[in-house]
Amino acid sequence: MDIFTTYIYQPFFNILVGLYWLVGRLFSEPDMGIAVILFAVAVRLILLPIDMLGERSDEEKFQISEKIKKLRHDLESDPILQRSEIKKVMRQSPGAIISELFSVLIQLIIILILYRIFTTGLEGEDLHLIYPFMPQIREPINLMFLGKFDLSKTNSALNIIQSLMIALSEIIHLNFQAIKPSRRDFISLVILFPIVCYGVFIFLPAGKKVFIITSLAFGVVVSLVRQLLYLYYSFSHRFKSPEVSTEASSSEPQTPEITPPATQKTI
Repeated sequence: MDIFTTYIYQPFFNILVGLYWLVGRLFSEPDMGIAVILFAVAVRLILLPIDMLGERSDEEKFQISEKIKKLRHDLESDPILQRSEIKKVMRQSPGAIISELFSVLIQLIIILILYRIFTTGLEGEDLHLIYPFMPQIREPINLMFLGKFDLSKTNSALNIIQSLMIALSEIIHLNFQAIKPSRRDFISLVILFPIVCYGVFIFLPAGKKVFIITSLAFGVVVSLVRQLLYLYYSFSHRFKSPEVSTEASSSEPQTPEITPPATQKTI
């Protein structure tokens, strides 16, 4: 076996098979779709510390927020320079860049793994890769999700749900970033990007779509929780130290700037 199969594909394959066995013990019969949902959550939890590596602390986000408000006030007459300077402030965290690159690499690897799993692996070709200590599973493996969606074949309904989740994820990302999105950004990321994704992923097996939908939903929840925590910190910090807010901005209303990390895309 090659290095990819032995050290990357086989462990993930066994994790998914193990989750499938567990679902069979919890429900009347095993369902690979539910196993994929659990698998997606497990992967996101594993990647969460890596995401947090590039996550700024609440204090750092608050200070960045104040810098951005000052730039907006000082460079109000030059919106082009203002946008450029705000981008420079947002890029001052090297950990965020490293985290983003690593996450993209992981997502590409998972795409390859899931494509192989749901095209040939679970249909029998890779069952010999199950570790000897793994529990016995009934064959053939049930690839019908909720008795309706064949995970080994493409499915237009799941593809539509996936595109809607991508749009929702982009809406949250655009509204939570420090730089106000332009009309062009909104059209490109919220409308055109999901449409392109629909065309790209329409030929991939439904199992991959279930993974993406779950992963995006997980990312949306994490992003909302982070935003709530930041807003709580921001308001409490302003009440404790009102002079910080007054010094940073003399003419703008004292509302906390929304500056959370970008939502991770998992496609």
